[in-house]
Amino acid sequence: MLWIQHIPLLLFLTSPFVTSSLVTHDYCVLGAGPGGLQIARFLEDSGRDYIVLERNQVPGSFFLQYPRHRKLISINKRFTGRRNTEFNLRHDWNSLLSQKGHLRFGHYSQEFFPHADDMVKYLTDYSVGMNVRYGVNISLVRIEPNDTVWNGHYFFLTDQSRMEFRCNVLLVASGLSLPNRVDFPGSEYVEGYEMVPVDPQNFTGQSVLILGRGNAAFETAENILGHTNFIHMLGRSRVRLSWATHYVGDLRAINNGLLDTYQLKSLDGLLEGDLEDLALVRDRDGKLYVTHKHYLKNSIGTKNQTNSHSHGMPQDYMDNFAARDPYDRVIRCLGWKFDFSIFDSSVKLKAAPGQKYKYPLLKANYEARYTPGLFVVGTASHSIDFRKSAGGFIHGFRYTARSVHRLMEQRYHNIPWKASRHPISQLLNVLLKRMNEASGLYQMFGVLADVVLLGEDSKDFEYLEEVPAGILPTLEESTGRKFQNTGLFVLIMEYGKNFSGPDKDVFHYNRAIGEAREAWRSNFLHPVVYYYDKLPTEQEMKLRPEDWPLPRPVRLHHVVEDFLTDWTGPNAHVLPLRRFLENSLLTDLRAFYAESCFLFTLTQQKVPIFCQQGYLQNQGLVGTEQLRQHAKDAGLLQDSTGIYQKTQGEMPKNTNGRDEL
Repeated sequence: MLWIQHIPLLLFLTSPFVTSSLVTHDYCVLGAGPGGLQIARFLEDSGRDYIVLERNQVPGSFFLQYPRHRKLISINKRFTGRRNTEFNLRHDWNSLLSQKGHLRFGHYSQEFFPHADDMVKYLTDYSVGMNVRYGVNISLVRIEPNDTVWNGHYFFLTDQSRMEFRCNVLLVASGLSLPNRVDFPGSEYVEGYEMVPVDPQNFTGQSVLILGRGNAAFETAENILGHTNFIHMLGRSRVRLSWATHYVGDLRAINNGLLDTYQLKSLDGLLEGDLEDLALVRDRDGKLYVTHKHYLKNSIGTKNQTNSHSHGMPQDYMDNFAARDPYDRVIRCLGWKFDFSIFDSSVKLKAAPGQKYKYPLLKANYEARYTPGLFVVGTASHSIDFRKSAGGFIHGFRYTARSVHRLMEQRYHNIPWKASRHPISQLLNVLLKRMNEASGLYQMFGVLADVVLLGEDSKDFEYLEEVPAGILPTLEESTGRKFQNTGLFVLIMEYGKNFSGPDKDVFHYNRAIGEAREAWRSNFLHPVVYYYDKLPTEQEMKLRPEDWPLPRPVRLHHVVEDFLTDWTGPNAHVLPLRRFLENSLLTDLRAFYAESCFLFTLTQQKVPIFCQQGYLQNQGLVGTEQLRQHAKDAGLLQDSTGIYQKTQGEMPKNTNGRDEL
């Protein structure tokens, strides 16, 4: 019987270790956290072929367990006194971008610092209607060359059941999923943040050492502060307070109670030291002693020795060693890092250098440095602006994800970056509107910028919103918008160059600048306008001054900081900005009433651009008595009541009671 001979082959083909099917899509999104759902929303709205692959059974599963003590530190500011949605997003740190008004996080929590469970509920509702496949745990990502496809290769993603997903573009939104660990003698005695008990009663009457200096460490300390004998915190660098560094990833005030008990002499304290030089020794009673690897005796055969008396301890040489008292528990709170292990060597996804090692190495367009078509969105994209802006957090990466989508639309579908076109006479108004409303510029300061491309004759301009500043050298290729060699303006938000840092006194006297002529010294977040006569080159971007988001321009204008972040003051903000634009364009950008435009037309050879594009084109506001009276009261117009009445068919009376012609 011949069919019996084929039984081994049939068993092989039906084996779970052989791929039984292949799922293909143009776009694969790895992870259904906030970053993955945000890019999926843009793909869904633009009608693209995509799939989101999530290893757990709910979106945003990270928030089911973290933060461990369940309070988010992202601001949920529900009231601003404004009804402008774009402006309100400046102060909403939790909502993802959506055209659906009900998908605002403020509808899910009334707490200023919300509960993490509310984020899970929000993301669950946000994901409705998206193509998300849950329970797919991708264990391998590889590349296969193919010259006929978008990037010259396909991405293949293999899950736990050996099913493969093939896509042209891979969007990695898996976040930072691996806890940072430091290996040192005695590190096996350390409890991880991810497993430490959250019931403070577990720490009653205990002495605790916390390794780390970030929000997770201080969050843990805050939770047990009232139950411990004392808490010591050890980190390699000094504490960084977010209100001093202006980086939201640094220590937030909501968690810094330990700073009070340290500085007010209540037994708790902060220590600095390199964790890689640390050693822990446990005695027979289970107490943990801190020492330096240098002090461990060479005779110790294993690092699991429990008799501390066989070790050389720092207090044997220095009787005032800070950590000489034993600890009952040591807790590791060292943050998270990206999981590179699932990526095959063919993918060539590398770690960023230096302190950014926990993030992938990316180009300015959020694409992997050596892998075309692999983009990173969400928290893991933070290598672009680590410790500089908000790209590692929802209120930042919701905008960078939109930028990535617009870049992909141009590259793969020939849809240019969204832009609006305006007459040059409206340049001042458009810039003022954006600097007073735009949430993307406000949250991603120093990273995202608005670009003004002047028209061929500088009579009009195209306005591109929230472009990654780093792609300016490749602006035409990246956005599909043409630079006409007539110049461009770039609007970006910046803090003062010497105002942010862990050692800065941000509350010093005279910290605020109020005079327009001193605007370049502004400390707080404020708009800055750069003018270039040509696109910056890659070399100029690399050689730009330290802490500058862009190379030196032909002209530079700082709009003076404002306590209310309201840059509409006629003298402090509008007039200096207008003069800067006029000097750059060599054009009069003043606005005129119709009477003035009429007079210019009759008496001058060159009419101001406002009159050319408004009055002479039959555009502008229709005059009313209220507008005219306001102009007369302000001294902008002469009293022309007689002329006005004549145009309305009324003949004013003279003093003799006779009509005047």
